[in-house]
Amino acid sequence: MNGTNSIDPRVLKELLQLQVMGRINLLSGDTDTSSTDDSSDFSTLLNTLMGQASGSDLDGQSNLNPLTANNIPSSLGALNKAYSPLQSWSRTTSTSQFDDLIKEASAKYGVDESLVKAVIQQESDFNHQAVSPAGAKGLMQLMDGTGRGYGVTNPFDPKQNVDAGTHFLSNLIQKYNGNEGVALAAYNAGPGRVDRLGIKNDQDLSNKLHQLPKETQAYVSQVLGHKMKFSL
Repeated sequence: MNGTNSIDPRVLKELLQLQVMGRINLLSGDTDTSSTDDSSDFSTLLNTLMGQASGSDLDGQSNLNPLTANNIPSSLGALNKAYSPLQSWSRTTSTSQFDDLIKEASAKYGVDESLVKAVIQQESDFNHQAVSPAGAKGLMQLMDGTGRGYGVTNPFDPKQNVDAGTHFLSNLIQKYNGNEGVALAAYNAGPGRVDRLGIKNDQDLSNKLHQLPKETQAYVSQVLGHKMKFSL
């Protein structure tokens, strides 16, 4: 893109990532009014820059629209102000070795492939041997009880883990009538906790997000952000 109004895509990318960091702080309970004011000023600047850079993606490729709040799925409209669709991530992360497993499980259980990848990115960063302090294991960080319920005999086996994790995620999406934000909150915090708060849809989630653990608040934001990237 040529002309005096062009913006180096790398600069735009950094600004977007900084905005995301600010949004996550808000989700984590940061109520510093000065930060809020700065965020507002920053958003104005960013929107101006994005207008100038229209027609270029984050890597300098042409004919791709910049990611904005307008690209958020309509089913998640209630969360427009609760999360940003862009998160910082490592482009060196290799997902290709698990692509076939993810595609197979996604088709089998009717879950968006990009959402499965997003959960794996957030849960284990595609490390099939990952173990959390709480004992969750494998790519989709299944607890032993959950894994056994879905027929897992070896949680570190990528095929078993992805199949069970996607099946579990599919059941949650169905339970909450297609509201992905609520399903993700339940995946992280447990459906019991979500149900006790009376959260049934994304509007409920938006209203009661502050009642969930801070980890879960950030989790929903981060996974939805990863999904947007994997959807490109």
